[in-house]
Amino acid sequence: MLLALLLPLTGGSQAVITGAERTEDYYSLLKKKRIAVVANQTSQVGKVHLIDTLLTLKIRVKKVFAPEHGFRGHAANGEKVASGTDPVTKLPIISLYGKHVKPTKKDLESIDVVIFDIQDVGVRFYTYLTTLHYVMQACAENGKHLIVLDRPNPNGHYMDGPVLKPGYESMVGMHPIPLVHGMTLGELARMINGERWLRTADTCKLTVIPVKYWDHNTAYILPVPPSPNLPTQESIMLYPTLGLMEGTIMSMGRGTDKPFECFGAPWLKDGHYRFVPKNIPGKAVNPPYLGDTCRGFLLSDFARNYIAGSRQLYIEWFEMLLNACPDKQKFFNPFFDKLAGGPELRTALMGGTSIKKIREAWKDDLFQFTYKRNRYLLYPCIQGMGHTKP
Repeated sequence: MLLALLLPLTGGSQAVITGAERTEDYYSLLKKKRIAVVANQTSQVGKVHLIDTLLTLKIRVKKVFAPEHGFRGHAANGEKVASGTDPVTKLPIISLYGKHVKPTKKDLESIDVVIFDIQDVGVRFYTYLTTLHYVMQACAENGKHLIVLDRPNPNGHYMDGPVLKPGYESMVGMHPIPLVHGMTLGELARMINGERWLRTADTCKLTVIPVKYWDHNTAYILPVPPSPNLPTQESIMLYPTLGLMEGTIMSMGRGTDKPFECFGAPWLKDGHYRFVPKNIPGKAVNPPYLGDTCRGFLLSDFARNYIAGSRQLYIEWFEMLLNACPDKQKFFNPFFDKLAGGPELRTALMGGTSIKKIREAWKDDLFQFTYKRNRYLLYPCIQGMGHTKP
């Protein structure tokens, strides 16, 4: 059974070239234009930040918009990111996280072109996709050209999980796509335009600079951590499942040296791993079970040996932990339905529905999404990504 699930990713015969590194393909679109850049610590051209690269090329960068975790990526999850001035470049930084999630007309009045260059991890509730949506909406409303410098999706080799239901839109999910969507942000930008998902305007003027020498079956190790609590490739592989688990009373190791590579709780009786969450500036502020000893499981080896090739969420953990929880009614918190994109998964788990039936309930939506998604792909992928018509 395990061998049937594992399908190794290829390493690729040539070094991956990101959209940002293809400066010759977008330089002419920026020359003599006033530029705003949506960027963070992952916005690199080789080992040089995109902003520094553009300034070296004499591009007129006027301001920077920053997503969750800030321009330099030093803010913890959910932590308020204030606007200000970048001490290195002296450029104004406008935060797009908190109450100000969308660039205003005033923010864009002196701008001709907006560049978006942020590394994503391929999960619907990772907020960089939501930031992209709001930037697209602002560009559409104000007649600005958006250029997305695309980057590989490290979880781009599969799709899985429930599709978000109407009425459950939030900062952790804006679109009717699976929890693991199998697309890059460039492909998703094309889908947002093509499906007319912008709320106050039909489409924005969009150019995507694609990645070279990468496809949806090519492994990609991120050169820069995309956020403070995803520091390793193992945490990125585990994030689709463990990020969803943050809608429960479990700890995912925030406030330790293994965030999103473990889970545990003080009440859990099983498990070989113990950890004590602490406050860590820029990484964890009042994490779950602060100062308490949690018992649970370290999953780093499991990520490398199984999750990397399984092409699915590991929801078996939810069943196991729910059965172990001393008060099952308190296992899920109100955030879970937003992360899952609806109440169906929580209801099924609480009702004792088998894992097999839960997965079968996703099949039709995943199959329909596969065909919708194919219209917007920029890179080859395995036909169906493991999903066949039910």
